[in-house]
Amino acid sequence: MLDYILFLVGFLFLVKGADLLVDGASAIAKNFKISDFIIGLTIVSLGTSTPELVVNVLASLEGSSEIAVGNIIGSNIANILLILGISAIIFPLPIKTNTILSEIPFSLTATILVGYVANATLFDAEKMSISRSDGFILLFFFFLFMSYIYKIAKAEMNSENNDEAEKENVKKTNIGKAVLFVTLGIVALFFGGKWVVDGAIAIAESFGISKNFIGLTIVAVGTSLPELVTSATAAYKKNTDIAVGNVIGSNIFNLLWILGISASIRPLPFMGISNEDLMILVGASSLIILTMATGKKNSIDRWEGIIFVFLYVAYIGYLVIRE
Repeated sequence: MLDYILFLVGFLFLVKGADLLVDGASAIAKNFKISDFIIGLTIVSLGTSTPELVVNVLASLEGSSEIAVGNIIGSNIANILLILGISAIIFPLPIKTNTILSEIPFSLTATILVGYVANATLFDAEKMSISRSDGFILLFFFFLFMSYIYKIAKAEMNSENNDEAEKENVKKTNIGKAVLFVTLGIVALFFGGKWVVDGAIAIAESFGISKNFIGLTIVAVGTSLPELVTSATAAYKKNTDIAVGNVIGSNIFNLLWILGISASIRPLPFMGISNEDLMILVGASSLIILTMATGKKNSIDRWEGIIFVFLYVAYIGYLVIRE
């Protein structure tokens, strides 16, 4: 009974935390003249990735590599197909050209990099794994990405292209209040995500479901709930830059930052079957670019969002059959 209560209370925390995080992050963007997309790519995605970080660190310390690896791969697939799909159904998501040419390909490259270090056995020829050395490689690329984001954010802050009329029409929230909103939102997302995941795992284990399946599905969707609620809330408020930036940023954080830290704590054995899920993730990432190439405008429309969600349901069906 306690597991079900934790699950429900955690979900309530996720909803309220997402609302506070979106409002606070948007206010910070306006105060510092940084675009909502950059805020979504950094502050928001870092906050919504907190449950994945907690789950993976705990899983690494306990030696549960199936949970750690499955959580990240499954979360990223859910982020693209389920979360972007639902967000696009709520409100079409325009995507900037720079995002199509830079951030999305970087996310795709990060996916391929994880697959390469896991299969190439550069530092451990005996078995497939993401070793400590591999973890440091992932962290190195993460800091390169953050340097790139810092350069863009600095350029936006120094930009003189904001006309005075627009400045007067923007209602700015007190920066202290905005930071408080973001902090409270992240804390609520942290506890909400943890309670939802703990409850879901306990319920699933009571039915005898394998750890790998739990990692790819229940834990992955559970730790992605902050991204889901945050992006859906942002889409509902028509703040589409935060909705898109949150998903892309979260995927990069998950692959490079969280897997890097997890592998640095303890090497993560990598099962061959995980390559199938990595290929699905590569396909899902490529699908975003494909929708841009086939459409008349750079956006994920409602009908495309429906296709994304359908593909995610099909993926879950595939996992059930594979299990």
